[in-house]
Amino acid sequence: MENSKPPIKVLIAKPGLDGHDVGAKLVCRALIEAGMEVIYTGLRQSPEAIARTAAQEDVDVIGLSVLSGAHEPLCRKVASELSRAGVLDALFLVGGNVPERDAPELAKLGVDRVFSTGAPFSEIVDFIQDKVTR
Repeated sequence: MENSKPPIKVLIAKPGLDGHDVGAKLVCRALIEAGMEVIYTGLRQSPEAIARTAAQEDVDVIGLSVLSGAHEPLCRKVASELSRAGVLDALFLVGGNVPERDAPELAKLGVDRVFSTGAPFSEIVDFIQDKVTR
């Protein structure tokens, strides 16, 4: 019997008051089709709830979908809560309406990669598969 690796566990969350989640759901679908285990938190999640779920599920990747323009304060709060919850080694991704000029500031907060609206799903999948080692 062949020893297979467990699937990469990805948490996709919609922090804040943003009520649009079609893109997040499409990303979830692409990740599932790539063989990853995906946990979708649903709309309007608090940073505390996102961190708590990430810790409970022991995820490899945390992906935030932000379309509201509040990506910097939301990432700052989520990063703080992840640290408080002891989630220190998960890949931290952000997708949505995030201007390229904001990527350096997000990187200072611990964001490993920003995927702007319209990023090819294959690019997201490839990045995760490349960065998450087992």
